[in-house]
Amino acid sequence: MKLHKHGLDRREFVKTSTAAAAAFSIIPSRVLGNQAPSNKINIAAIGAGGKGRTNITRSSSQNLIAFADVDDERAAKTYQEFPGVPTFRDFRKMLDKHEKDIDAVLISTPDHMHAYAAMECMRRGKHVYVEKPLTHDVFEARKMTEAANKYGVITQMGNQGHSGEGIRQICEWIWAGVIGEVREAHAWTNRPLWPQGFKEPAPKEPVPGHLSWDLWLGTAPWREYNKAYVPWNWRGWWDYGTGALGDMACHIVDPIFWALKLKYPVSVVGSSTPTTDQSFPWGSVIRFEYPEREGLAPVKLSWWDGGMLPPRPDELEDDRILGDRDGGCLFVGSKGKIMCGCYGKDPCLLPEKTHKEFLAGGLPEPTIPRIEGGIDAHQMDWINNIKAGTKPSSNFDYAGPLSESILMGNLSLKYQGQVLNWDGAAMKYTNNEEASKYVKRVYREGWEMEGLS
Repeated sequence: MKLHKHGLDRREFVKTSTAAAAAFSIIPSRVLGNQAPSNKINIAAIGAGGKGRTNITRSSSQNLIAFADVDDERAAKTYQEFPGVPTFRDFRKMLDKHEKDIDAVLISTPDHMHAYAAMECMRRGKHVYVEKPLTHDVFEARKMTEAANKYGVITQMGNQGHSGEGIRQICEWIWAGVIGEVREAHAWTNRPLWPQGFKEPAPKEPVPGHLSWDLWLGTAPWREYNKAYVPWNWRGWWDYGTGALGDMACHIVDPIFWALKLKYPVSVVGSSTPTTDQSFPWGSVIRFEYPEREGLAPVKLSWWDGGMLPPRPDELEDDRILGDRDGGCLFVGSKGKIMCGCYGKDPCLLPEKTHKEFLAGGLPEPTIPRIEGGIDAHQMDWINNIKAGTKPSSNFDYAGPLSESILMGNLSLKYQGQVLNWDGAAMKYTNNEEASKYVKRVYREGWEMEGLS
């Protein structure tokens, strides 16, 4: 078989599609070919600075085909480290030029561009790794989940803790009945670490030459450039980010969502410091209620951010903090409590004496496959599943509903203290028609996409 600089010759790649690949209908034979797990896949990246750089670095054992980033300065360090990789500002031009070579794409843009970029890639048959939260809007998350199955691609959301040891231990302990029936859970974060609470747009400033502002805005409404938005603080603005909840809940709520087998809540109610039409509040408390599912009891899940914390468990020793410095979650069971840090790290029963006795008695038998490298191998887990023709555990069938659940929590902040009843299947609030309009946003003219806008 002939090889070229990117590995398998593409014509051979197509010709040698095997029965093993055909057995996995989720992966197109034209993409998988006869690719053994030891072969490299060809990866492009949309977003090469910041988190994009991390994702590229952790995928650099593969063939890096092309990078796209709207900010040359932000991406400069990555471009310097991989000088032979072609670079673009407009990812659509990158896809057009290298479509035949690209197998998979890393997407690390601001939240408002996740769905648009990922949908364009999936329609071209490319596997996608998309940073958390999966999308900016509830509607987008549903459509992304559907599209992944429609186009038969391998997907992963960038909630790295999902590949860790801690989240697997939590699931196994709860499924083994270690703390009994769980009807209450809490999750919290130290975010936001960026400004929020703005009442007005920032004033116009000259656009720096290293940035394509129109491409950065993409699907979002037009507004004049100001450094208050990029490259980091976009997280606090409604048009681009998803606030503290969207930024961290896909990490922190993840153990609760997986262990308790959650999907769509039936209601949500939020309260916060002052919120505006422009920006998220400095702090919020949001309560989700989930119905019975798979024989499990209904659950009330409370989210806390901006420095606010749930009631301190009586079982927690005075010299210990809740979770860790970044946040954590707490499961309240009928027979005990489990606490962990951010990303599901270091789970433990409360109090410490109970945890030591639990460990001495032997842990429940592992039932969930472990990922070698854990949290740091989340990107490689996606790559390895592409090669094997299997689905990673944070694929869009899982990550889509998780993101939907979290994103609808943000909508509750627009209706302070009101209980919003949610029909998850229909993606609408049953007692507030006005609130339902926020489930799906309108894309900027020229950025419309069939199926999303």
